[in-house]
This record gives sequence, structure tokens and C-alpha cells, in this order.
Amino acid sequence: MHDESGPESGDDQSTGAKEAPPKIEFPCLYPIKVIGHAVSDFREKVLAAIERHTGALDLELIQARPSKQKNYVSITVTIAATGEEQLQNIFTDLKEIESVKLVL
Repeated sequence: MHDESGPESGDDQSTGAKEAPPKIEFPCLYPIKVIGHAVSDFREKVLAAIERHTGALDLELIQARPSKQKNYVSITVTIAATGEEQLQNIFTDLKEIESVKLVL
């Protein structure tokens, strides 16, 4: 029985590795969703933080949606992502904005 359990557990581990999500291939279009308090400068601050790392954004690739009670707003910006480091820097900058509650 010991001979059978050894290889089986090894197979399970390799199967688990195959189920890992594939890495993103850059460059690519990458949507970033930011949710936060609906304050007057929320959109301006979010877009400025993203543009620091991407350059000018295409206005057609920016969508904003208020919550039902209009207390929160979500902004989805699709960018031309160049790499993991760029995305990490954008996420870091967005999380530093006080009115931002969630970055996806």
C-alpha cells in the first residue's frame, strides 16, 4: 500500500499545479475596477493615478457607475497593460487614495 500512495500523492500535486490560472500575456487590454466613496474628486484622482503609469487614457475605455443610493461609485478603466510591475504600481497608487475602498 505504501508504494501506491506515494505516486498517487505526487500525481495529485502535479494536477493541482496544472489548475493554476494562466499567467497574463503582455501587452494586453486589462480592465481595472475601482470602487469608492462618491466624492467630487474621486474620478479625477483615480484617473490621475492610473495615467501616471499608462499615459493618456482613451475616454471610451472608462466607465463609471454610481451605487443605488449614490454613496459609492465604481469606475472601470481598461488600459493597455505592459507588465506585472506596471499593474502592481497602479494598484499601489490607487489604494493610497483615501476615498478608494476596493481595487479589482
